[in-house]
Amino acid sequence: MVSKRIAVLTSGGDCPGLNAVIRGVVHAAAHHDWEVIGFTDGYEGMLSPVRYRILDTGATDGIMQLGGTILGTTNKGRFVAKIGHGNKAELDPAIISEARETIEGLGIEAVVCIGGDGSLSTAQQLFENGIKTIGVPKTIDNDIQATSMTFGFDSAISCVVDSMDKLYTTARSHKRCMVVEVMGRYAGWIALHGGLAGGADIILLPEIPFDIDKVCDVVQKRDANGYFTTMIVVAEGAKKSDGSYATKDAQGRKGEAALGGIGDYVAGTIAEKTGKETRCTVLGHLQRGGAPTALDRILGSSFGVAAVELIAKGKFGHMVSYRNDEITDVPIIEAVSHLRNVKPDSQLVKTCRNIGISFGD
Repeated sequence: MVSKRIAVLTSGGDCPGLNAVIRGVVHAAAHHDWEVIGFTDGYEGMLSPVRYRILDTGATDGIMQLGGTILGTTNKGRFVAKIGHGNKAELDPAIISEARETIEGLGIEAVVCIGGDGSLSTAQQLFENGIKTIGVPKTIDNDIQATSMTFGFDSAISCVVDSMDKLYTTARSHKRCMVVEVMGRYAGWIALHGGLAGGADIILLPEIPFDIDKVCDVVQKRDANGYFTTMIVVAEGAKKSDGSYATKDAQGRKGEAALGGIGDYVAGTIAEKTGKETRCTVLGHLQRGGAPTALDRILGSSFGVAAVELIAKGKFGHMVSYRNDEITDVPIIEAVSHLRNVKPDSQLVKTCRNIGISFGD
């Protein structure tokens, strides 16, 4: 007979490693003889019509190597807690009240919320309104404060590197400049790590505003020195020298601004100013799909187990964290207070500069 019922949900964008976390939660709960239910379609599953499924070790068998999430997810709906360029939005009290009634009606003692900074902001608001939540950081962007790494990040980098390896062969054959736009929103971790590992000549980050004329100068100097192929990685949230972002036209969109288009801007300007044949490839959701790497499977599994242990200890309102090669925890409020960004003077940025990579500044 089960002694406790807990719930788990996945919210926000999908990402490799989510199923590893779900599996970790279920298997760890089984050791406590707890029952686990999974709300489907993120937080929306807690609202009418309530949607959930019972999860046991059999239901999670063989899911760790799968991409996406068996529970489904959404980054839209009535629980959006971030709007514009990262601004916080307060949840409707009626929505919180309905979610609380669902949890109490199902006899759920705690909810494991797996998500990024927006989804964890929702978890914090639920906690502040009497719902026992545990946070698990999830994002390919690696931009959540209070944890050194999030699962999905390593898989995203692997996608960038694999894509750059393939694009380089075409770029070299045609003596082209190739621009690769990657995800990351307002943090440049994917662009920095993916660019360095993928052999980029120029990396453009949100944290280091770039001057497009300087980018063009680098391309022209490379041509003059006999390097007719230039590989450029640009983060979707890269800032121009005037501090502006490139955003998509998304009428009626609820939530954060839809970043995108910076790759086309960089490629088009290079072609116009230098006459260099330039192409842009936007990797987009390719970075979020597919099977997780071994590292993301290990990290996801560890996070799932740790979340259950936090419930056992009664440490609600806390988030699982990875620091100094150990799994620990921090209050969710510390994790969502501000983003974890690349420091312009960090060792990795210095490494890039010392091997000749330009940041367009």
